[in-house]
Amino acid sequence: MTLADLAGWVAPAATMIAAMMTAANLGTRVTGWGFVVFTVGSLAWVAVAVASGQNNLLLSNAFLTLVNLVGIWRWLGRQARYEEGSKTATQRSAAAKVPTLFSAGSVIGAPVTGRHDAKLGTVVDAMMRCDGAGLAYLVIGAGGVGGVGERLHALPPEDVRFGHAGVACDLSAEELRMRTVLEDGAWPATV
Repeated sequence: MTLADLAGWVAPAATMIAAMMTAANLGTRVTGWGFVVFTVGSLAWVAVAVASGQNNLLLSNAFLTLVNLVGIWRWLGRQARYEEGSKTATQRSAAAKVPTLFSAGSVIGAPVTGRHDAKLGTVVDAMMRCDGAGLAYLVIGAGGVGGVGERLHALPPEDVRFGHAGVACDLSAEELRMRTVLEDGAWPATV
């Protein structure tokens, strides 16, 4: 097997694996490593382009290599530093005589547990008030698979507690199901 043949297999495989890693949105580290795999794929496509004389493939993947390097810097460099800073602040607040902190950046995608630690859903969004930077409500996605059949519910701040493991409330799954389902594109001004 020649180097060009090997690159011909590595290029599409790396591209597909990286696409799954980044599309899955499994967190900063996985997304960052997805860009590392994308870089391997784009470099393999460059090798295929050189071996086959395809200048358009060469130019597009040379550019994509630069884009992927920016993705690596953003997710494994900058964003990882931000997450480390918020993690440190959370740990320090837990040990100090101040209210424990919870990273706002980690709210979206956080699991929501209810009574008896039963998983109720996932935070889809957080609506903030402009008059004092307080939380107006959280939007919780519950049920369904991969967003299909998912119900969206609004939980006011008095119904939720933030913690290291995510968001908790005192609702059961049945009580959450009985709450108003939010319509796509028509979320309320208040709950």
